[in-house]
Amino acid sequence: MKVLGIESSCDETAAAIVTDDRKILGQAVLTQLEHKIYGGVVPEIAARSHLEHIDEILEETFKQAQISPAEVDAVAASSGPGLIGGVVIGCMAGKALALALNKPFIAVNHLEGHALAARLTSDVAYPYLLLLVSGGHCQILVVKGVGDFERLGTTIDDAAGEAFDKVAKMLNLGYPGGPMIEKMSELGDESRFTLPRPLHNSGDCNLSFSGLKTAVRKIIETYSPDGNIEHAILRKRDVADICASFQKAATDSLVYKLQKAIVLFKTKYPQGKDLVVSGGVAANTYLRNRLQQLAQTEGLLFSAPPIKYCTDNGVMIAWAGMERALKGMFDTLDFKPRPRWPLDNNAPKAAGAGGVKA
Repeated sequence: MKVLGIESSCDETAAAIVTDDRKILGQAVLTQLEHKIYGGVVPEIAARSHLEHIDEILEETFKQAQISPAEVDAVAASSGPGLIGGVVIGCMAGKALALALNKPFIAVNHLEGHALAARLTSDVAYPYLLLLVSGGHCQILVVKGVGDFERLGTTIDDAAGEAFDKVAKMLNLGYPGGPMIEKMSELGDESRFTLPRPLHNSGDCNLSFSGLKTAVRKIIETYSPDGNIEHAILRKRDVADICASFQKAATDSLVYKLQKAIVLFKTKYPQGKDLVVSGGVAANTYLRNRLQQLAQTEGLLFSAPPIKYCTDNGVMIAWAGMERALKGMFDTLDFKPRPRWPLDNNAPKAAGAGGVKA
């Protein structure tokens, strides 16, 4: 079986074709660079770029795969959550192809794409414990099956990736900020600055990054003659030390809450053997190394998608579509794209329920 996946939920226009034996036949992705001057993604600009480039991305994907559109067995599209303008464009493109080719359509929850991505490249069995960490989302989940998630914890304010981007912006490191903070952290002293670990004593698995971000801002203000961070005079060493201290604090928070989640996971799902991290922040090698150490200590197997599949891409949407297609979980062409779509409300449908088959 071959499934085409389309991704357009933020600032990547992407597509891919995968097979049920885990082969990636073709893929293409365009990252929108025009947002850098604004320090973040501008939804209207993103939507226009998706509209302008989606046809060429699809053409390149089929060219790489060396198959015709008629040879795919189903069409999957990221249909939420995300910036609704972009989500609508990708979803409508998927529907149009499904209708024209008389193939089933699959509306994929973008977060499920991240959540299942490791199953394409690693031998990960259900149930598994997942840290889904990106620019817009930060959740600790038990993945029990396709469309079957149990949330153990979530951020109560900023996502981890959002905090990385905002700290990078305060330090004038550019956008996206995560890779720049990781790069600078390699040169810094992570013990120089004392930063909080928010919700450390909350007793649950929830996370918070807003206070951590504010604490970094207060440190930068001390380097400004008038308290304005735009006037701060920072040496390269200062910036590196701030980045390293922030990265350690954010990672400590994630690891500590995951330790609590592992206790719950082992108690409720003793057959579970895997700890998985996914999402854009999962590309951070410092975080990956810390989580690998945690998994080893706790007797779990650690998995993460290859770094190139951590950020938004068509491969993860195609694979999530494949997992749904194999269970006959298709959608009708009147499916409405969703700007918000919680994973734990993504209950599986009965095989073929409400769907269209070719």
